[in-house]
Amino acid sequence: MLKKGSTLLLKLTVIVMGIPVLLIAVLILPKIVLEAMGFIGEGMQLPWIVLSLMAIMYISAIPFYMALYQALKLLGYIDRNEAFSELSVGSLKKIRNCAFTISGLYAVALPFIFMIAEWDDAPGLALIGLVIVGASLVIAVFAAVLQRLLKQAIDIKQENDLTV
Repeated sequence: MLKKGSTLLLKLTVIVMGIPVLLIAVLILPKIVLEAMGFIGEGMQLPWIVLSLMAIMYISAIPFYMALYQALKLLGYIDRNEAFSELSVGSLKKIRNCAFTISGLYAVALPFIFMIAEWDDAPGLALIGLVIVGASLVIAVFAAVLQRLLKQAIDIKQENDLTV
């Protein structure tokens, strides 16, 4: 039996994961957008690229926080001894979909990131974009594998309950 506080550290970790993204979205990205808006009058193409990239970053925050919420729900199911339930499978499916969405959004953003990296002569920026896509894909695949294993465990448990 798991005690109710056994997942407390994991819940705190999930919450702490959301704080830097919130700070970036509230404090850093608006400054970048304002600076890019200052270049628009000069007829450069770069500000539109930056604004497109910022829009993708803001949009990707939605599935990120949805995935964090689903992770908190999943930890709640574990606390209530409902880990082997369809609710857990559903949460893992939503986490998988959110991770694939984030990966897809940043895959679309990669050409913009490459243009900015070339303009600013910062090859590390392109690497950061690739890492985000790769990490999101790893999380999506891991959630899909866990979802499948959990579904199989639930099916086996139901078979055993029926035979006894």
